[in-house]
Amino acid sequence: MDIGFSSTTELAAAIARRRISAVEALDAHLAQIDRHNEALNAVVLLDREGALQRAREADAALARSAALGPLHGVPFTLKDAHETAGMKTTVGFPPFADNVPKQDSPVVARLKRAGGVLVGKTNVATMLGDWQSDNPLFGRTGNPWDPSRTAGGSSGGAAAAVAAGMTPFEVGTDMQSSIRLPGAFCGVYGLKPTEHRVSLAGAFPDPGGIPRSVRLMSCVGPIARNLEDLALICRIIAGPDGGDTDLAPVPVDAIPTLELKSLRIAFAGTFRSFPVAAEIGAPRSRDWLLGWLPPARTSRKPNCRSSTCMMISPRAAS
Repeated sequence: MDIGFSSTTELAAAIARRRISAVEALDAHLAQIDRHNEALNAVVLLDREGALQRAREADAALARSAALGPLHGVPFTLKDAHETAGMKTTVGFPPFADNVPKQDSPVVARLKRAGGVLVGKTNVATMLGDWQSDNPLFGRTGNPWDPSRTAGGSSGGAAAAVAAGMTPFEVGTDMQSSIRLPGAFCGVYGLKPTEHRVSLAGAFPDPGGIPRSVRLMSCVGPIARNLEDLALICRIIAGPDGGDTDLAPVPVDAIPTLELKSLRIAFAGTFRSFPVAAEIGAPRSRDWLLGWLPPARTSRKPNCRSSTCMMISPRAAS
């Protein structure tokens, strides 16, 4: 088992089954940080001793058969935007260089309650305001595929850390592609959830108890190396928590399974008064779609002048 590049779900299962310990999982990720962080500058705040103590506590809880959360013993880092009790939250902004929150944000608290072991914080653009991750406090984050290139921003440190095996997952923030762009640049998955499904409370430092400065457009979402981990982390952090009054007081339901055979798909090779690229409108695009879908019944739609205009429906059972 390659612990450093195992998924979040694989690590959680291995720890729960005692194939590896939480301390072993932590040590593997700390080794990746020690090996690669000097070149990448992805992890900028590290609580090595605190993480080790929490990993030992996770192993002790497992030994006494305590109830386990879905992230029990799994180490993780967080974008340096989330409020973390006793650990600096700076957003790369010099006036916040010594800002140490007194409490965890709701998202951080949920990850910890799920059993996660917080290891450190990852680099960002100054005040989360750029498409690369560089700031006066910690400097620039490099791309793990080529450190001379950018990892993107503002969650560049988060995406680089996930790609380099320093952490199995991350939680970024995204207003204008701050999760999605670094994910694309670093070759990992990133999700910007629907607005107001994940709490923004404590997702940006507001020292002195002033009203939250970020309320609209920005979303909190996971970064990981596979879709299963994105779904897991999103289930953990999403939903009302009492800290963010903008969240709808409704539960987060499981994503329903979509069967292709249940779909009816309209396909139009042209749009009246609008030009369509030849490779889209050509019959071969229609043929490709038919080959990709399960066996289906097709029919021409009335008043459609294109030879590629049709309705595709599931084929009736014989």
